Amino acid sequence: MQTTPDLQKNAVVTYARFLLRWRWAAIALALVVTVVAAYGAKNLGFASDYRVFFGDDNPQLAAYEELQKVYTKDDSILIVLKPKSGDVFTPELLRGIQDLTAKAWKTPFSSRVDSLTNFQHSHAEEDDLIVEDLVQKSNPLRQSDLTQVRHIALTEPLLKHRLISPDGTTTAINITLNLPQKELTEIPSAMTYARALVEEFRIAHPDTHVALTGMVPLNSAFFEASMTDMSTLIPLMYGVLLLVTFFMLRSISGTAVTLIVIGLSAVTAMGIGGWLNIQLTPPSAVAPTVILTIAIADSIHILVTLFSAMRAGMGKYDAIVESLRVNFGPVFLTSLTTIVGFLSLNFSDSPPFGDLGNITAAGVTAAWFFSVLLLPALMAILPVRIKARAATDVTFMDKLANFVILRRRILLAGTVALVVGLGVMVPQNMLNDQFVQYFDKSVPFRADSDFTADNLSGMYQLQWSLPATEAGGVNDPVYLGKISAFSDWLRVQPGVDNVLTVSDIFKRLNKNMHGDDPAMYRMPEDRNLSAQFLLLYEMSLPYGLDLNNQINVDKSAVRLVATTENFTTNDLKALDQRASLWLKQNFSTQHLEASGPVMMFTFITERNIQSMLIGTTVALLLISLILMVALRSFKLGLISLVPNLVPVIMTFGVWAIFVGQVDVAATIVTATSLGVVVDATVHFLSKYLRAQREKHLNTEDAVRYAFANVGVALFATSLILIAGFAVLTWSTFRLNASMGQLTALAIAAALLADFLLLPALLLTIDKRRKAKASTENADPALIAAE
Repeated sequence: MQTTPDLQKNAVVTYARFLLRWRWAAIALALVVTVVAAYGAKNLGFASDYRVFFGDDNPQLAAYEELQKVYTKDDSILIVLKPKSGDVFTPELLRGIQDLTAKAWKTPFSSRVDSLTNFQHSHAEEDDLIVEDLVQKSNPLRQSDLTQVRHIALTEPLLKHRLISPDGTTTAINITLNLPQKELTEIPSAMTYARALVEEFRIAHPDTHVALTGMVPLNSAFFEASMTDMSTLIPLMYGVLLLVTFFMLRSISGTAVTLIVIGLSAVTAMGIGGWLNIQLTPPSAVAPTVILTIAIADSIHILVTLFSAMRAGMGKYDAIVESLRVNFGPVFLTSLTTIVGFLSLNFSDSPPFGDLGNITAAGVTAAWFFSVLLLPALMAILPVRIKARAATDVTFMDKLANFVILRRRILLAGTVALVVGLGVMVPQNMLNDQFVQYFDKSVPFRADSDFTADNLSGMYQLQWSLPATEAGGVNDPVYLGKISAFSDWLRVQPGVDNVLTVSDIFKRLNKNMHGDDPAMYRMPEDRNLSAQFLLLYEMSLPYGLDLNNQINVDKSAVRLVATTENFTTNDLKALDQRASLWLKQNFSTQHLEASGPVMMFTFITERNIQSMLIGTTVALLLISLILMVALRSFKLGLISLVPNLVPVIMTFGVWAIFVGQVDVAATIVTATSLGVVVDATVHFLSKYLRAQREKHLNTEDAVRYAFANVGVALFATSLILIAGFAVLTWSTFRLNASMGQLTALAIAAALLADFLLLPALLLTIDKRRKAKASTENADPALIAAE
C-alpha cells in the first residue's frame, strides 16, 4: 500500500495503516466489545413509580414519605363514571357501583375502597348512633330512597367534588393501594386488574362513560410512555437517519456503515446501562434515540473527508488514512466535550435525567470507538465509488465563505442584535410543571384525567399534617375549631374543589347525637364528649373504612387533604404560601407546608434549575479548558465560548415567544446542547488552525479553508442532528418532546452561529500578518484542493 507524499508520519497515520492492515481483526474486536457490553441489557428494567423523578435528598419527597409513615398510604386508582342520562342516582347505576365497589376490594395491594354507595353515613335513631352504607344492599331502591340518597350525597362536604359532582352527573370509586415498592410488577398487576374491572363495567353499562385516573395510573403511564417511545421512536429515528444520511453522502456503503456504527453504539450504551443497574424511565428510555442522533456526527465527518479526498484523486486506502489524520483529533475532542455535557446531568435533582446523561455518555464513547476502529475497517472492505471533481469547481461553501468575509461587519452586528433581542425575551419564560400534562392527549391517562377534571374535580391534592399539642389532642374543641376554620378558609380559595377533613365528621356526629338537629351541626364543646363521639363512630365503621387515613395512631395529629383544579405550578405555590401564612397566624407558630406528589412536582423544575446551574457551569468550565488546551490558544478558547453560549440564549428566546413555559426537561437542555453544539465549533476551529499552522494561510484564507474542508460536514451533521432531535417531538411524553424541540432549536442556532458569527469574530479579532504563502492560495478552489 502506497501513501501520498503529504501524509504526515505521525501516530495517527501509523495507527491508520495498522488498522487497515488488520481490518478483519478490528471488525472482530468491535463485535466482541459490543456483545460483552450488550449482555448487560438483561439487567435493564422499567421503573413505574413517579418517585424515581426525585432524588433521595429531595425535601418534598422526604416530607411526603414521612407523611405516609404516619397515615395510611394513599396511592390510588380512581374510576370515574358518567352516565349518558346525566343522572347518577338511578337504581341500575347505583347497583352497578355497589358491584364494582365490591370487586374493587380484590385489586392487588388494595387497602381501602371508597365510593358513593359505601360511604359511611351516620344518623340518629332515637338514642342510637347508626353508621351504615349510604346505599343499602338488601333494600329495594324506591324513588324516596333515591331522593334521600341524592340529598345526602350532594350536601355532604366529604363527598361533593370528591366522589360525586355537584350536579349529580358524575361519580367516582377510589381504590387506595398500599404498595410494598419491592417488585416492578406491583403497579402493572394492579392496573391489569383495574382495567379488566373497567372493561367489564363498560360492557354491562354501555351508556356510561368510564375513566381511569389517579396516582397509580400515573405511574403506569410513565412505564407505558417509556415502552411506546422505545418501540416507535427508534424505528422512526432509523428511517429518518437512513434518508438524511444517504441524501448527504450519496453513498450506499457509507450510509450502511454509518447505520451499523450508530446502531452498535446504541446497543453498547444500553448494555452498559444494564451493567450499571439503571432502571429505565421516560427520560432515560429515549437514550437510544439521542445516541443514534449524536453518534452519527463522528461517522459523517470521517466519511465526508474520505470522500472529498477520493474526489481529489486519492486512492481509497490513502483517503482513509488522510481522513483519520485530519479528523482523529477533532472527533476525539468533540466526543469528549459531548460526554462532559451529558455527564453534567448527574447534577440534576431528578435522577432519570442523570441516567439519560450516563447512558448517552456511554453511547458517545462507543460511537467514537467504533468510528475510529470499525468504520475505517468496514470502508476498507466495502466497495466505494466516488466521482472525481475538478479542482477548479467552486462550491456553495466557497461562495458562503466569500460572502461572510465580504459582509463580516454587517453579519457581526446583525447576529449580535439578534442574540440581544432574543436574550431580552428569555426571562419571559414561565416555570410550569403539571404532571398531568407530561403526557400527550392521545395517552389514555391524560384523556381520562382531563375528563375527570372537567366533570368531577382535578387530581391535584395538597396535604397537611396538623399537629395537636399532645396525644389524644385531636378531641380538643379548640384544636378542632382551628381545623374547621382552616378547612373553611381553604374551601373559599379559588380552584379548591374539595377539602377532606375530620372536622366535618365531628360536626355531623354532634348533630347525630343531638337527634339530628341541623342547628347542632357544629363542633362538640366538650373534649370528653368529642372523644366519646369519635370512639363510638370508629367502633361502628367496617373493616378497611377506618379513619387511619386521616388521624394518626395516638390521635396527636390529623391529615387534611385539599383537592384542587389542575393548577399551574405558580398557582399551587401561591396557594401553599397563603395556606402557610394562615396556619402560622391562626394555628401554630411552626412553619407548616403542604405535602404530596403535586407539591413534589411543583418544585422539581425550580430545584432542577438550581442544581443544573451548577452542573452547566462545571461543564462550561471543563469544556472551555479542554478547548483552550486542545486548540493551544487561550484567545481562540475564549472566542469559542461565544458560538457555544449564543445558541442557548437564542433557543430560549424563541421558546419564550412561541411557547412561554418551561418544564423540568428544559432545565437540562443548556447542559446537553452545550455538549452537542460545541462539536461544530471544534471542527470549524480545528480546520481554521490547520490552515494557519500547516499551510501558513492568513485569517481570511484560513476561514475559506475551514468552510471548504468542513462546511459540508457541519451542515450535514447539523441537519441530521436537527432531524434526529425533532423525532423526539413525536414522543407521547411531553418532557421528551420539549427536550427534542429545544435541542433541535439550539443546534439550528449553533449552525447559524458557526457559519456567520464565528467567522466574523475570527476575522475581527484574530487578525494576522500577510501569510508567507502566495496570493494564489486565496483562490477557494486551490485551498479546497490542498
